[in-house]
Amino acid sequence: MRVFAVTVVLALLVFGAPVSAAPADGGTVTVGTKSVGGKTVQIFRDRLGREVVLRGFNVSGTTKLNEHGRLPFASVADAARSATAMRDLTGANAIRFLVGWDGVQPAPNTVDTAYLDRAAAQIREFTRRGVHVLVDFHQDLFSRDLFDKDSWYTGNGAPKWVIEAGKYPKEHCVACVTWGQNQWQNDAVRSAFRDFWLNRKLETPAGLIGMQDAFLDQAAATMRHLRNSLPTREFGLILGLDPFNEPADGEGSISSADREKELIWPFYQRVRARMDTAGWQDKPLYAEPLVNWNLAIVGLRRGGFGTIGTMGPRYVFNAHFYDTLRLSVDPTKPGDGGYANQTNEIRDRAAQLGTTSFLSEFGHRMTGWSAEKAPMILKSAYQGLDRGAGNDSWWARPIAAGAVMSATQWQWDIYNGKHRELMNGNPDKVLTAGDAWNDEDHSVVDTDAGGAVRFRVDQRVLDRMYPSAVAGDTLAFAYEDMAKDGFAGSKAPSVRWMKVPAQYPALAKVVENRQFGILAWRGGASGATELHLPRTFDPANSSVAASFGVHSGLSTSDAVVRVQNEEGSSVARKLVVDAGAGVHVALVVNARVPVADLTAAQRDLAAWVSAAGLS
Repeated sequence: MRVFAVTVVLALLVFGAPVSAAPADGGTVTVGTKSVGGKTVQIFRDRLGREVVLRGFNVSGTTKLNEHGRLPFASVADAARSATAMRDLTGANAIRFLVGWDGVQPAPNTVDTAYLDRAAAQIREFTRRGVHVLVDFHQDLFSRDLFDKDSWYTGNGAPKWVIEAGKYPKEHCVACVTWGQNQWQNDAVRSAFRDFWLNRKLETPAGLIGMQDAFLDQAAATMRHLRNSLPTREFGLILGLDPFNEPADGEGSISSADREKELIWPFYQRVRARMDTAGWQDKPLYAEPLVNWNLAIVGLRRGGFGTIGTMGPRYVFNAHFYDTLRLSVDPTKPGDGGYANQTNEIRDRAAQLGTTSFLSEFGHRMTGWSAEKAPMILKSAYQGLDRGAGNDSWWARPIAAGAVMSATQWQWDIYNGKHRELMNGNPDKVLTAGDAWNDEDHSVVDTDAGGAVRFRVDQRVLDRMYPSAVAGDTLAFAYEDMAKDGFAGSKAPSVRWMKVPAQYPALAKVVENRQFGILAWRGGASGATELHLPRTFDPANSSVAASFGVHSGLSTSDAVVRVQNEEGSSVARKLVVDAGAGVHVALVVNARVPVADLTAAQRDLAAWVSAAGLS
């Protein structure tokens, strides 16, 4: 392990010489705007001016474990295997890549550059395949070193030297049914959070060090190291920094809203300043509100940046959403439009803050209590990301459904069910099941006996059509996945939520009992419009009915509508459209449909565009 425990070296890594802005390159994505329905909406745009949607997974909760050195993968080869599978199987174009403060800074004024080299090498297996990366400094319950070896729970985040210097009380959580209750009921956890936000000065062998100052130093060192380790084009695929996962407030003497305004928001502003000096000035900071701002149990909601004014486009409103009621007491499954209100709440809060939204965590447990709800919870969550409206509302007023939201699902763990983690270092508590962390099991993949990555839920839930890049402004998008209400390999029936209104019979005929997507957009930017084409859409047996023509069977050579491989994959495909300026609409269906039927559907699409106010 190459560790430089010298303050001068750390200062050079953190502050160094000013870094000039990286040239516009590759997939660089920033926050931009569009005008839809007379309203300005914040969205992501690439260097060509195209509206971008980011979809993918968290990689991964393994970073919370000691098992693989506090990184997502045991080796670069495993990172490559995971990246290839994710790109091939889902067409994902983004990941949230977890790193640990305890991995970067194992001692005061120390940066473990070997750890950062390993992290950079693993990140490159995704960027070299054209996948965007959000770097996430992940913590849960502040630190694993707050917990005793016989504890029921564990955490991750801050290094051991911080906890030793903090001299926290013995951890204890009375009547904690879930690990998250430690945030409010465990005095050791609460005290550590409170000290971090107040930047408590710790007495360490290296002298007096502010707890938050130490975090900022190692974060800046990490950013500079990645800036210098990645080729220019691949650095362009780094989305930005998520500096603090699921912040808890420590429950001080002021309200949660004021704690966000007076303690957490200033921390993000300090991180933003370090990003600017580390060469990340063109990348947004993905700011998470207090962890429970959008809980289904309204009385337990806290924060949400409702009192800070606006963030602006140098920040992204970075939310999480888990259906806490269906994880606990609600026996029902969501249906059509089941999460429209929740996703629109995220969209609306981002708009109030003057930026765009990103959902960096959502998901559901895959085994145990309430696991049978997972397929429909995931289907409903993705529907909410695509459109904040149920079927009838979307057809009538699609613009009101909000922008297509970018997101990374929790999680993608190729070691699921095959871990070997000593919980809190205890050799008598070896965890192998699920995610090997606090009894969680959220990964939507695992591996077979030969090491091949496989889905644990119906492929159609996860390998989805989405508009990865739109040459202009997206006006409306919806997708019917026809996913099963069951896990991978089950014989459960497909569930169809998107039904065409009766006034469009030709369109209804074309899509009946088929997967399909509809995209409406206003062209104008450079480059082409691109939609990920799921593997269930065989190009030769798929069709397009659009304002610019009909295509029964898709080819690789058509000038206007063609199929290409996704970057970095030999099997994942995308639909590429060069339609030019003007308002366009395209229906994509996974069947070879007679031209006459497509032409009739084309007329219905035109009538819908007019009736819905999209033209």
